[in-house]
Amino acid sequence: MFTGIVTGLGRITDTQRLGADAAHGLRLVVATPPGYLDDAGLGDSIALNGACMTVTSLDAAAGRFTVDISAESLARTAGLDAAGPVNLEKALRASDRLGGHIVSGHVDGIGRVSRFAPVGESWELVIAAPGALGRFLAYKGSITVNGVSLTVNRVEDRPEATELSINLIPHTLANTTLGTLAEGSLVNLEIDLIARYVERMLGAGTAG
Repeated sequence: MFTGIVTGLGRITDTQRLGADAAHGLRLVVATPPGYLDDAGLGDSIALNGACMTVTSLDAAAGRFTVDISAESLARTAGLDAAGPVNLEKALRASDRLGGHIVSGHVDGIGRVSRFAPVGESWELVIAAPGALGRFLAYKGSITVNGVSLTVNRVEDRPEATELSINLIPHTLANTTLGTLAEGSLVNLEIDLIARYVERMLGAGTAG
């Protein structure tokens, strides 16, 4: 489990195919800030851009670890198939503060940035999310974007997608990869865990 509070900015420095064709996944080599892996070990869970991954090897002194990601996971996530910056979060300890919201590290869908522009001292991030996720999104509710816990400021259901608007403060832009987004960027989305169970309970026993 995670909280959506990014604990480090990493970078995928290399991708290595795990097989001869696209049916196989990739091994990702991830560089971290100095000291980030001092309390990490083999088999630990670390979220990359909101997707929970298992550490398969690490070199704490060099600030580097690897994860293996399946073809299925690559098809359902964005930003994990090539070199580039990633948000990092280590798995939640039972004694940790829950600074964001409860996050599972399972990507529910891929959104597309339709607007990213300054508004006063902050920036407005507008994302077109898959329509199927619309029923889980609510004004002032929580959403995870590339592993970052954020608050939804506006939701609008449209025929082709559900559009949600988020306000990003300068601190968030400076301490996550969200500042590198642009119109057309793809992002990993995870809906609020509580909303998922509420929807299931309300729909239990109904057809479809």
